Amino acid sequence: MKFSPCTGECTEEGTHCEGCGRSHEEIAEMKMLVGNLVAFAEKMKYENIEDFANGVAGSIKYKMGAGH
Repeated sequence: MKFSPCTGECTEEGTHCEGCGRSHEEIAEMKMLVGNLVAFAEKMKYENIEDFANGVAGSIKYKMGAGH
């Protein structure tokens, strides 16, 4: 499955957003994950949020095998 980012044209009808095509379940879980990352960054009082976000993205790529 290919990830489809938010287009800003969100819909809540049916099982999938008509804007991005993702399921509402996927969107809800992603919001929860991002919320947890934000809470962690705030708890750590990170000032360099872009570096933190890039570090998380790099870790995901590495763990998924794209970093080799």
